[in-house]
Amino acid sequence: MITRDEPNISNLLGGPTAWGLATRLAVKHLEHAGIDPAPLLLRSKVPRIAVDNGTRISVNAQIRFLELAGYASNDGWIGLTLAGECDLREMGMLYYVAASSHQLGDALRRVARYGRLGNEALVVHLKETSARSIGLSYSGVQRHQDRHQIELFAFVFLRLCRRIVGRNLTPAKVTFVHHRSGDLGQIWRKFGCEVEFDTNADEIIFDPGAMELPLAGDDPFLNELIVKMCEEAIAVRSTNVSPFRIVVENTIAPLLPHAEATTRVVARQLGLSERTFARRLAAEGLSFGDILDALRRDLALRYLDEDLQSSQIAWLLGFHQPSSFSHACRRWTGKSPSECRRARTSTAA
Repeated sequence: MITRDEPNISNLLGGPTAWGLATRLAVKHLEHAGIDPAPLLLRSKVPRIAVDNGTRISVNAQIRFLELAGYASNDGWIGLTLAGECDLREMGMLYYVAASSHQLGDALRRVARYGRLGNEALVVHLKETSARSIGLSYSGVQRHQDRHQIELFAFVFLRLCRRIVGRNLTPAKVTFVHHRSGDLGQIWRKFGCEVEFDTNADEIIFDPGAMELPLAGDDPFLNELIVKMCEEAIAVRSTNVSPFRIVVENTIAPLLPHAEATTRVVARQLGLSERTFARRLAAEGLSFGDILDALRRDLALRYLDEDLQSSQIAWLLGFHQPSSFSHACRRWTGKSPSECRRARTSTAA
């Protein structure tokens, strides 16, 4: 139930908020596995009372909790696991407004419009070109901090599409911005198609004609009722304007592995001239170099936890030589990549 006193709750929780379905699914999963979620909730700054009472949760806290839940359960694909365990009806209004639509394209347009009711950081783009696709992005949240939540969203959306069309719909391709390595068989089997990482966009791409597929639950009267409810709900939600720094970080992140993270390229992608881009950064006390360096540091520490080779990390961060990454790592941490990895492994243990 969305009430009239909710619009400012995101300010109280420090950024965009979510219904918290992913968090509650993870808590249930951990408890079923005999793992106490309480310490992980505490570390993630997710109030247990919010989990139990079904109130909104910070999206940033949810991202942190999913990462910790993955480590605690030794499940590197925790997002996919939870998406597979989810009863799609737990999506609430989003499920019913999609399921009662006329065609798949209508359903996805509804999801694109109302998706932020469930997660204020999530932006869903429906691209109706020759190859139809669902694009996902974040507003007000650092994309490079996440991998499990975005994978959960993508697989839930695909499961939703399959459910409402009544067939095992297979995308032409699925792409993600973040890095994955090792055995990708599980995610390929889940989506039933090629899945690429280190790309420029988070996207589910369908063959032409998919948007015209009829839905088994087509119910214009129910759909009109649910659309009215969603419109009323969206009218009382606050609009979160993402900080410019986060917008810049989310633009830089997919450019790093391609060594294209320059002021010229980023400014162009933001629709700004280089001069206007520089003025906008300066007005907020920011510099492109500082943002790039901090982003690389955050990602480097994550990649070191994933046991990637230094040469791989250097490439993923856009360094031309592994030695450049080694120098940067010493500047960030006072240690070489191997020393930093050992120290972090020891701390985690």
